[in-house]
Amino acid sequence: MKLSVDLARCEGHGLCEEAAPELFRLDDEGDLVVLFDASAAVPAEHETDAASAARVCPIGALRVRSE
Repeated sequence: MKLSVDLARCEGHGLCEEAAPELFRLDDEGDLVVLFDASAAVPAEHETDAASAARVCPIGALRVRSE
């Protein structure tokens, strides 16, 4: 599973960080920091959390993509 991350679209709500803290965090300025190589597949052990993070993003900055 891959996850596309649109950093320009992100508004820093932080719901993805709550859903998948091992994959995302907000820095001190409220900007999203992706904690995995977003150009690669999501680590298998975090796929469920990644899908949850995409689902709760209120503006759709995160999207699940098939490989």
